Amino acid sequence: MSLTIIANNKGAPPEMKLAQLKSTMKGEKLRWPDGTKVVIALLKSTTLIGTNTSKKIYNMSSNELNKYWLALVFQGKADAPNFFTSESDLEEFVSQTAGAIGVVNHPSASNKVILIDGQKSL
Repeated sequence: MSLTIIANNKGAPPEMKLAQLKSTMKGEKLRWPDGTKVVIALLKSTTLIGTNTSKKIYNMSSNELNKYWLALVFQGKADAPNFFTSESDLEEFVSQTAGAIGVVNHPSASNKVILIDGQKSL
């Protein structure tokens, strides 16, 4: 299953390196170059895409990823991602939220796709 990174038109650059993506998705980068706050949107770890995202982007199991975010939020280092049960809900959130970035399997035409190391999907 391939993963595609989508983003709101405001904030995220059109292309990123995989290392930049991982840093952003781990909450290490809180703002985009234009100053817009980074807002992470993920599918729940109970979904197939959520499980693949945990493995491919975070190199963690779903449980490890949930603990990782709980720790970051508890320490006040980052805001928790917004979790969704469907790709369409996640895509709608990203399209309406400045600075949002998300992971889907099949992006709709309404969202900007970010190239990762020159590729449309991971």
